[in-house]
Amino acid sequence: MSASLLEHEQIAIRTGRRSGVPIIIAVHSTVLGPAAGGCRMWRYRRWQDGLEDVLRLSAGMTAKFAAAGLARGGGKTVVALPEEMELGPGQRREVLLDVADAIEALGGIYATGPDVGTGPDDMALMGERTNHVFCKPTALGGSGDSSPHTADGTLAALQAVATGLDGTRSLRGLRLAVVGLGNVGARIAAALAQEGAELVLSDIDPGKQALAEQLGARWEAPEAALTAEVDIVVPAALGGVLTDVTVPALRCRAIAGPANNQLATPEVADLLQARGIEWVPDYVASAGGVIHAVSVELDGLGEDDAHKRVLGIEGTVRDLLADAKRRGVSAAVAAEELVRARLGAAARLGGAARFDAAAQLGGAAPSA
Repeated sequence: MSASLLEHEQIAIRTGRRSGVPIIIAVHSTVLGPAAGGCRMWRYRRWQDGLEDVLRLSAGMTAKFAAAGLARGGGKTVVALPEEMELGPGQRREVLLDVADAIEALGGIYATGPDVGTGPDDMALMGERTNHVFCKPTALGGSGDSSPHTADGTLAALQAVATGLDGTRSLRGLRLAVVGLGNVGARIAAALAQEGAELVLSDIDPGKQALAEQLGARWEAPEAALTAEVDIVVPAALGGVLTDVTVPALRCRAIAGPANNQLATPEVADLLQARGIEWVPDYVASAGGVIHAVSVELDGLGEDDAHKRVLGIEGTVRDLLADAKRRGVSAAVAAEELVRARLGAAARLGGAARFDAAAQLGGAAPSA
């Protein structure tokens, strides 16, 4: 989904008083409930590039929660490090405390978790200044690493895709290419191998070939894996891999994976539909990690109920694909319409849909 500045409820841009680093927080929507989204710490040529990133990513979080049927809105944090900056341990702590102060200043309408460049230990550190964080280490009562839950949600999405392709949710005997073997991609590959799928695996790191050998999978370069003759391609690395150049070369029946922002432009979804390739919107397939974390740490659910929410991605994807097929539109169109319908319904409720931010997000911050 596209994002522009005027779509957002709040944009907070601060220079960290300790670190001097630009910190940008975008609250895209609180129509469904208090906003949540990860904290990305990345190097940018210009801080304005970080602003573009946070606008797009926060809008994607709104879509992710709405599609999952959760009472949460979308937000995102970007720490726009200068390209030449190398953070020492002390400087990193200063940056994270500055981020925590910026989040606390929003008064509870937004909570953050890990994203590119941050992890559970960083959330614990930020928890010294604000309660509005999630995915803290399990030893500290948090939900910990979100990777297993993102992988579980993606596997649920793949089972829904299998149902749409062959009428059975079983992945046994299907050929899948997993492009990217980071924490999430490697878990998906292992789960698929256990399910009896035939695998093509790929990563920019040649050292990951050992996993392919361990799982009895074929190893390919990323470009070759993306266009391999398989049933389903699973993008699990960086975004932008589906373009007007790569789509004509695809030899798959469907695409579903945890990588964010897989389409280079929104129009690529139409190219995929024209070729008869099912594409599951990434913000639907990749939602398992944040669904679990928010369910446990912000909504107070137990592990079993949180896991059920994650596995609910299968039903969401199955229904989206069926709706898209029935109406002759792409799954991207069906998903965007679902998101708009849920946001519209909540907006029409007005005050009844609003929330007490302090109560839902843990009350006042701990003392400094």
